[in-house]
Amino acid sequence: MDLKFTSSRKYISISVPSKSQTMSPHIKSVDDVVVLGMNLSKFSKPTQFFICVSGVFMFYLIYGYLQELIFSVEGFKPFGWYLTLVQFGFYSIFGLIELQLIQDKRRRIPGKTYMIIAFLTVGTMGLSNTSLGYLNYPTQVIFKCCKLIPVMIGGVFIQGKRYNIVDVSAALCMSLGLIWFTLADSTVAPNFNLTGVVLISLALCADAVIGNVQEKAMKLHNGSNSEMVLYSYSIGFVYILFGLTCTSGLSPAVTFCSKHLVQTYGYAFLFSLTGYFGISFVLALIKIFGALLAVTVTTGRKAMTIVLSFLFFAKPFTLQYVWSGLLVVLGIFLNVYSKNMDKIKLPSVHGLWKKTVEERKTRTLSQTV
Repeated sequence: MDLKFTSSRKYISISVPSKSQTMSPHIKSVDDVVVLGMNLSKFSKPTQFFICVSGVFMFYLIYGYLQELIFSVEGFKPFGWYLTLVQFGFYSIFGLIELQLIQDKRRRIPGKTYMIIAFLTVGTMGLSNTSLGYLNYPTQVIFKCCKLIPVMIGGVFIQGKRYNIVDVSAALCMSLGLIWFTLADSTVAPNFNLTGVVLISLALCADAVIGNVQEKAMKLHNGSNSEMVLYSYSIGFVYILFGLTCTSGLSPAVTFCSKHLVQTYGYAFLFSLTGYFGISFVLALIKIFGALLAVTVTTGRKAMTIVLSFLFFAKPFTLQYVWSGLLVVLGIFLNVYSKNMDKIKLPSVHGLWKKTVEERKTRTLSQTV
């Protein structure tokens, strides 16, 4: 904004720069969507959708496979926090590299905010990784699908919110599906441990909070994705390193991983890389097509992850997994529908009946003629 004062006339001339002038120099257009150095804005909408969906499925399916593969290494299950430490280290490096590729490298979000975000990130990913030492991977994925439950509980008790019947039905479906899936897991899995349920539930609560904190910080201070990744994960790396050092959990993990370099550090690098790439395509999908379609795609990805988990890794199976999983999917659909009721209009019973009667009248009239 430029202010111009003149002595001959008493007025202030204010010139506001255009939208393209206020953007960072590395952004060519307001509508540019760049993922992994590829400008998706040059392609048609169907091509953009195909690229985003392919990226989400490819990278996140590999991510899930590698995560379960690491924990299938004999003796690795107690080292979930160390895996998170390594993952945070790789994410920090990836964020630093990405930040160096853009011209605007300033840190916009305050350090105190990053300390809170880093703490929540540690809780989300650390507890989630550690829970795999006690739970089957499909059970962990099912729990991660049910973020709505802690969000609604927090909204009721903290903000005094009221929810409509669709939201309540969604939460009930998810809760029943979770209970049924967990009971199936405890019945057929010989190594089932209630500690895993507690860990993944705490991770879910942290995950429900962190999204709101990140969104508010990025909107308030206009921070970039690469800045958010670099500072939140690097501070989180320090948190975990301090915790492992104080609890004497660092030395045993380093000793174990040094004996299995490829199965631990090698897989962890690919695991972190695919996760970092996957979130880039999810953000692009949200920006181009909106959250509704993005949720649909990611839900399909999680369902595919569960199927592949049963195919690639030997584990007991029961049909109770299927019915409980379908209940959770129904809850997700109801949640998405509740947030987009103005865009999604399901036919009412009265409307269907009226349409049927009109079709019968038309059919009768045509036969008479």
